[in-house]
Formats: sequence, C-alpha cells, structure tokens
Amino acid sequence: MSHLSNVKYSSGDWRNNNTDAVAVGIYDDLNLSRQLQGVNRELGRGISNALSANLIKGKIGEVQIVIGKKGTVAFVFGLGKQAELSPETLRKGAGGVSKLCITKKINSVSFLVPKDAKESYMSQAIVEGLVLGSYQFNEYKTVDKDLFELKKAVIIGGNKKAIVKGLNIAEGVCLARDLENRPGNIATPEHLADNAKSIGRSGDMKVTILEREKFTQMGMGALAGVASGTEVPPKFIIMEYMMGPKSQKPKILVGKGLTFDSGGISIKPASKMDEMKYDMCGAGVVLGVMKTVSKLKPKMNIIGIIPSTENMSGDKAYRPGDILTAYNGKTIEVLNTDAEGRLILADALSYASKHYNPEFILDFATLTGAVVVALGHVATGIMGTNEILIDKIKSSSNITGEKVWEFPLWDEYLDQVKSNIADVKNLGAPGQAGSIAGGAFLHSFVKKDIPWCHFDIAGSAWGNKNLPYQNKGLATGEMIRLVIDLLKI
Repeated sequence: MSHLSNVKYSSGDWRNNNTDAVAVGIYDDLNLSRQLQGVNRELGRGISNALSANLIKGKIGEVQIVIGKKGTVAFVFGLGKQAELSPETLRKGAGGVSKLCITKKINSVSFLVPKDAKESYMSQAIVEGLVLGSYQFNEYKTVDKDLFELKKAVIIGGNKKAIVKGLNIAEGVCLARDLENRPGNIATPEHLADNAKSIGRSGDMKVTILEREKFTQMGMGALAGVASGTEVPPKFIIMEYMMGPKSQKPKILVGKGLTFDSGGISIKPASKMDEMKYDMCGAGVVLGVMKTVSKLKPKMNIIGIIPSTENMSGDKAYRPGDILTAYNGKTIEVLNTDAEGRLILADALSYASKHYNPEFILDFATLTGAVVVALGHVATGIMGTNEILIDKIKSSSNITGEKVWEFPLWDEYLDQVKSNIADVKNLGAPGQAGSIAGGAFLHSFVKKDIPWCHFDIAGSAWGNKNLPYQNKGLATGEMIRLVIDLLKI
C-alpha cells in the first residue's frame, strides 16, 4: 500500500509538532477558518501577498501553497461559504492538501481543524480525505526514481476518537483500491481468498473457502457454469464476524468477485477489455468493509460472501442457450455469457438466504454498462425490496457523500427476466432498462421476507471523478464508507 498511515492527534500549538508544513482553511469571504498562533510573524505576509494577488479565493477544492518567514510552508485550502461547511467540503480540502504535499515533496503536515467543524464526523472526514488523497498505486513501477509518499499528518483539534475511526475506514478503502487496481493475473480468486483469511486472522472472523468441486457438489450450478471456462481455481469465500449477541440477526454483504471478465463466448470488444480487472470491485467493497470491521471490532454480527472466478472462453466454457441450476434450485437460461456477474451472485444470494436469518442483505457488483449510461461515474444505482432499508442507505449516502440513485423494481421489470424454457433468463428486454434487468434477475434469488438492496457500482467503482481524494482512472473504493455508516459501527 502507498498511502498515509501515520496520523496523530494534537490539541497544542501547530509549531510544536515538528512537521514540514501547516494546512489551514479559508472561506470564500477570505476569512481563515482558524487563527494560527504566530501567524502574523511566520505566515502573515505570505498569506497577505497571496490574497492581494487574487491567488486565494476560498473556493471548495482549491489549495494554494504559501511560503512564510524562514521558509515556513502553509497550504491554504478553500472551504466555500462559512454557513455551508460540510464533511464533504473538509474531505475534499484534506484530499487536496495530501495531493499537493506529494507534488511538492512535503514529508509531513499539521492540519488545523476549522473552529466551525464541531461535529465529530467532520474530524473523521478530514482524516479520510488526508489518507485517501495520499493514495498512490505504484506497486509495479520499478524504474521511476521520483516516487514520493506523504509520511505523517498531525490533526490539530477536532475529535480524537473520530480521527482514529476515520483512519481505520480509510485504510479499509485503500486495501480495496489495491485489490481492485491489481491486474487479473495477480488479483486472482486465490488472492482474494488469501486476503480474506488475513483479515479473518486479525479480526476474530471465521473464514471458509469453498473450492470448485465442493461448491459444485453443493449445487451452485450458476457459479460452476461461469467458472467452467477457466483453469484458474474459483473460490466461494465466506467471512463470518459474529461478535454480537447470538440472538442478533447478521447483516450480510455479498460482493461480485469476477477477477477478469473476457465476456466468455459472448466475448467483449478488445477496446478497454483491460479494464475488466475491475469486475471484482464488489468483492473489494466487502473486503474493505471487513478490514475496517476487523479494526473497529463492533459488537455485532456481520457476514461477507464473495463468489469469485474468471469468465473465460474455451472448449469447456458455458454457452449461450445453456440452462444452469442455481443453489436455490431455480433454473436459468443463459442468453449471453457476458451477463455472468448476476449468475455468480445468484448462488451467493441463495446461499445467504438459506443458511442465515439476516437482518438484511446488500450486494455490490460492477454489474451493467447500462448504469454508466444512466448515471455516468457520478452515482451508484440501487434497487431493493424494503423501503426502510433503502431510506437508511440514502441517509448514509447523504452523510458520506457517496451518491446513490434508486431504480424501481416494478412487476413489469420482474416479468422481463422470466424465461420461456426456464425459471429466469440472464437478460431482460432487448435494449431496455439494462441495470434494472440485472436487479430484477437477482431479486429471484433472495427470499421474499429478507430486506435486500442491490448496488450497481459499475460507474462508481472506478473512473474519472474529479475528486481530490480519488485518483482519475483508478479504483475508488466507493460504498465502503457508506456501508460503515449504515452499519452504525
């Protein structure tokens, strides 16, 4: 991992922290968010000159470097309107500070929490921004000698407990980003299983890995069908964190772990097929959440399930027209082998429904290109069966800044995935409501009395969002922060 991990809390004078720079916010009325002790002597002229030159405007996302007396370095980051200060504004500001620290090769920074940031969640957001903004994916760079990492941050003020929580959450997101950014020849199903076992060992979790022969014998015909075209061993991963009361219903997270998707016999176009290493980002969400859970150790029951395989073509690969039987006994007509994610999720959702009595099930999948057409890289498409659960998800979305948009699951859409020769088919109506068709298909594999929500993260899991705490063209790790908030850890 290449990201900031040394984050400390302090309530003292920023000048006593032995850091190379200080970061302070400024509103769009050009008032500093917090008065720095010694600012007039050490930074006053530098800030005044930058203001006079109209270099600092206080806009959200803006970060300006100022050099003060004796070479003191300050990062002045914009906060917008003072009355509208929000956690997301602070997250963006902190992310921008981290990125500029790396650009300017600043080893350490003291970050002053604005005096108006009274809510503890604002302190959490600052740390998330600092750590996520510092993230770089440099694992496979061997000749670049100019790589630089931000090594230390000291948060001045704020809520100490929230700062620790924010660091743990951000490290879970960074783990997910690493897994998601790794290529398919590295991030194999076995690699995901190894990470699950490592998290389990450190977090009081029981981790069970079902191999191809075992899950096939158990009746997971959908996962077995998708995996039939690859020699890379598929895995069915179960992570059980049961630290709550025995009477407490578990919360279940299911993640699509397609470590590379060629489309199978319904092969994808060559252009951008390399991006199909990201088809396991749903698994990344589950592993990132479980990593955070292993650190925060809440008194609750949480289960992560990851069906993982490649989707390849070959003489043993499943074919269009095949009929597969899922774990719950329902039959599936395969019309397109590139609609494979919903197939492996069918077995995972069936398994979760049969073996547990959950409070709810959430599944995460880079499921459809159609969701990118509908929402771009801005939001995640959601759909589900329980209004109360959906409302809680939307509330957490508003808190964490990870946008979601609800699609309907009306009966008309459920009818569109019914098959003439099997129970369901893995495509809906041609050229219509592609994202909803994916959710409508998955709906068939969740027991009716279980609250469930599907997250189509194909547009939000990676891409070109213009956020200071993300990296353009790389994995985002989105939805992990939302899930942690939803779980109320």
